[in-house]
Amino acid sequence: MRQTNEIFTRYKHNPIITFRNMPYVCQSVFNPGATMFGDDTLLLLRVEDLEGKSHLTVAKSSDGVSDWRIDKEPLISPYQNASPYEVYGCEDPRITWLDDLKKWVITYTAYSPYGAGVALATTSDFKTIDRQGLVLAPNNKDAAVFPRRIKGRYWMLHRPAAGNIEHIWLTDSVDLGHWGHPRCVLLERGGPMWDGVKVGTNTIPIETEEGWLILYHGVKQFSMNYTYRMGAALVDLEDPERMLARLPYWILGPHEHYEVTGAVPNVVFPCGHVQVGDEIRVYYGAADTCVCMATASISELLDALRKHRL
Repeated sequence: MRQTNEIFTRYKHNPIITFRNMPYVCQSVFNPGATMFGDDTLLLLRVEDLEGKSHLTVAKSSDGVSDWRIDKEPLISPYQNASPYEVYGCEDPRITWLDDLKKWVITYTAYSPYGAGVALATTSDFKTIDRQGLVLAPNNKDAAVFPRRIKGRYWMLHRPAAGNIEHIWLTDSVDLGHWGHPRCVLLERGGPMWDGVKVGTNTIPIETEEGWLILYHGVKQFSMNYTYRMGAALVDLEDPERMLARLPYWILGPHEHYEVTGAVPNVVFPCGHVQVGDEIRVYYGAADTCVCMATASISELLDALRKHRL
């Protein structure tokens, strides 16, 4: 019998990528987006350079855990064709395949003296990109595009900051460039809750027969320190503003040494997943220092959510 609430199981050889695996000098590597690219698992790594800025670099693996083939140059960088709104760095990517466009959409945090906003780019080969630029103004981050149109529109989760209030919101678009109709979908719970201080999207939404499975991070404040954990919720397939269920507890939190020590201690922060049948592989940053992987059964996640329908 499992003696923990953690539905996800860590890969026994975590971490799977550290700065030592990179083909060039850097400070750390973490918070990757993820997708399948042909027969390979593709990660878009957030890499922090020695100046302190982040860029995004492609890594591929045939088994999704080892023998990573990592590009020697970034795909998206604050030094290459960057706008003024990302000169401090390009961070925390999420990758969505849109079948109607036959392209991948990459959302990422554009960081600059103006704050942190949501930028968007598209690619068909992960060698070249079409930068759309900033699509949601600062301060905003943790954006993830749904993997299909709903009611004829593209939809995106994002996390604007309004003072000390940081909930998850929805917005929609007809062209991926102009986003509107904001609506709040998942609130930070306040008080002593594990997701009481702020919440934000982790991976892109996962379509199931029972609804869109939303993996999100929640933050709890301990004195002056923060702990980042992952939770789960379920929203309606054709009306994603409608919350169907939300687990009251986290399903992956920092316990292992590589999660509790590092640049930012006590952090697990997934930005990407791949799905093989009923199994989901989540790729996450640990302590803003290295890349790790954990697996879970979608059926088990849905079983848990059924017990907490709203």
